[in-house]
Amino acid sequence: MHEEENKSRDLFIGISLLLIGALMLGASGIFVKISESSPSLIAFYRAFFALPFLYLWMVYEEKNYKDDIDWNKKNKFFLVLGGVCFALDMFIWNWSLVFTSVANATLMANTAPVFVVLFGVIFLSYTIKLSFIISLFFAFIGVCLVVLPGENIMVFGDSLGLMAAVFYAGYILSIKELTNLLKPGKTLFLVTFVTALFLLPISIIEAKGLFISQSEFILLLAYAFFSQTIAQGLITYGISKVSAHLSSLVLLMQPVAAAFYGWLLLEELLSPIQAIGGLIVLLAIYTASRK
Repeated sequence: MHEEENKSRDLFIGISLLLIGALMLGASGIFVKISESSPSLIAFYRAFFALPFLYLWMVYEEKNYKDDIDWNKKNKFFLVLGGVCFALDMFIWNWSLVFTSVANATLMANTAPVFVVLFGVIFLSYTIKLSFIISLFFAFIGVCLVVLPGENIMVFGDSLGLMAAVFYAGYILSIKELTNLLKPGKTLFLVTFVTALFLLPISIIEAKGLFISQSEFILLLAYAFFSQTIAQGLITYGISKVSAHLSSLVLLMQPVAAAFYGWLLLEELLSPIQAIGGLIVLLAIYTASRK
C-alpha cells in the first residue's frame, strides 16, 4: 500500500512538472522569433549559457547523493545520442521557425510521441497499452484544432518541424534511460554539454563566428536560463518520474502554449475552436495518466 502511494505521488509530481515545463517551453519560439542571430547560433548559446546554471544544480544535488554509474558502452551511447539528438532538434526546429509560424513549428516538433512509441517498442522493448494509443490519437486531434484553423500549411517549415520531432523523440528516450541511473541535474548538465559541443562547429560555420551584440547576449542568456535551465530542468525531472511515452504525451501541451503565446505576443490568430482543442489535449493527458 505504501509503495503504491509512493508511485502515485511520483506520478503526480512527474506529470505536474512536465506540464509546467511544457507550458514554459511553449514560449521558446518567441525568443527565437525576436532574436537576430542565426538559428544554429541561437541553439548553441541556449545550451552553452545554460551550463553554469545546470552545473550549480548538479553540485547541489550531489551534496547529499553521488551517482555511482558504470560508464559502459550503453550509457555512453545514450549520453552522446541524447546530446546529438537535442542539438539537431534545436537546430532544425529553429530553422523551421524561419519558414512557418511558432504554433505550426511547435506542433510538428511535438509529433515526437508517435516516434517515442515507435522507437520504444522497436528498440527498447516498451509495452504500450491500447488505451494510451487512443489517448494519443485524441491528443493529436486537439493539437490540430489548436494549430490548423488559424494557420496556412507552410510545407517546407512544417517538414523541418516534423524532422525535428524524430530527434526530439531520441532525446526523450535517451533522457529516460540516463535518469534511471543519474540524478536529473547531472543528466541534463552532461547532455547539454554534449549538445553545446556538437553545435559549436556548426555555429561557427553557419554564422561565420560566435560574435553577438550586447542586447543579443542578454536575450540569449535569458533564453538559456528560462528554456534550457528552468523549463528543460522541470521536464528532465518529470521524465525521471514518468514513463517516456507518457512524458512525450504530456509535452503536447507545448503547441497549445505556443499558440496562446503567439496570439498574446505575436498577434497570431486564436479562435474558440483552438481553445476547445487545448481542452481536448488536457483531457487526453488526464485520461492517459489516470491509474
